[in-house]
Amino acid sequence: MNTLMRGCDEESLRLGAQLIKQGGLVAFPTETVYGLGGDGLNPHAVQAIYAAKGRPADNPLIEHIADYGMLELLVQTTPEPARRAMEAFWPGPLTCVLPATARVPRAVTAGLDTVAVRWPEHPVAQALILQAGVPVAAPSANASGRPSPTCAQDVWEDMEGRIPLILDGGPCRVGVESTVVAFSGERPMILRPGGITREALESLLGPVDVHQSALNALQEPSAAPSPGMRHRHYAPKAQVTVVRGPGALERMLAAYDACQAAGGVPWLLISEMARSRCGERRLMSYGEGAAQLAAHLFHSLRLIDAKGATHIYCLAVDPQGMGLAAMNRLLRAADFDVMDPQEEDGR
Repeated sequence: MNTLMRGCDEESLRLGAQLIKQGGLVAFPTETVYGLGGDGLNPHAVQAIYAAKGRPADNPLIEHIADYGMLELLVQTTPEPARRAMEAFWPGPLTCVLPATARVPRAVTAGLDTVAVRWPEHPVAQALILQAGVPVAAPSANASGRPSPTCAQDVWEDMEGRIPLILDGGPCRVGVESTVVAFSGERPMILRPGGITREALESLLGPVDVHQSALNALQEPSAAPSPGMRHRHYAPKAQVTVVRGPGALERMLAAYDACQAAGGVPWLLISEMARSRCGERRLMSYGEGAAQLAAHLFHSLRLIDAKGATHIYCLAVDPQGMGLAAMNRLLRAADFDVMDPQEEDGR
């Protein structure tokens, strides 16, 4: 299959919408990451998404909408807390998990009775969905398990030859996927942290729970009610290790030196503030703070991979605010490989 990569002009949007109407797939920008979209009401298009990504069938998809009429096609009922969250954060990086209608293909929900829905903020995403005239099922536009794409070139690396069209809308603003919130219990529950923080939700809704898998592996054989919960995600080819606890920076540098002495090619993914303490070691700075780590994590992992790294070491950040989303992605990229002397002493 030949893959076109085009800008987001009117002609390219018309082509993308036509492909979706015909059951084809299109990679497109959102404010979070690039999505791989197909007709969210067409079971054959949905299966094509899974095939292009190599995505496990038990990993549900998110339906993307651009008006409330599309929401009614997908969702049976919308509880009051969900309505308030939609009014506050849509369009934007919030996904609501709600009871699905019979119109939603079972492949979208991975056999669950609920469907995940969001209204993206990005104008290209909105225009594409409106021109297609259907909800668009769209996971991230990467090969399953790889770091999510935050620019069109990232998509090209994974999807060239697998899909007909990539719409290049430049880099993504948020850099991690949407926050996924279930509204089925007594209190809303974050299933996957993302671009809307727990603190922002609680300022509107009151107490909000966080699923235990946000910072831990999902226990088998639990069903995954949200994307990004069960399988190893966001992982580069290099082994990622998260370092936390007392003396984390010194222990990370020692691990780097030991890896290099053993013949490995280690890299550090580090904050700008810590850069000066790393000497001549290979490193990449993501900027400063948890929001910057979240925004630059995926692309940084891809860039370091391209330099032939065998190991990537990164310090943990405080899991508050955007730190929760950053740590969720970082721990999954590392497949929960964590250096923490406090945890080791407790075993």
